[in-house]
Amino acid sequence: MNSPVVFDKKPVVIELEPGTYYWCKCGQSQNQPDCDGSHQGTEFGPVAFEITEKKTVALCNCKYTNNAPFCDGTHTQI
Repeated sequence: MNSPVVFDKKPVVIELEPGTYYWCKCGQSQNQPDCDGSHQGTEFGPVAFEITEKKTVALCNCKYTNNAPFCDGTHTQI
């Protein structure tokens, strides 16, 4: 696999509690948008990110954002 799998062409908007999260970059996780280890054997790995206070975020599901793990609107061009 040279390109991530497009899981969905719209972001997931979710409220997150403070903590460290691991966003799926490969698009194969069955637990989107979180990594479940499905990237094993590919060149992809999870993207770790930290939330310091409870907030609502838009996480990329197309996997082509230039602001991983957050949606930047790239899905509108796929």
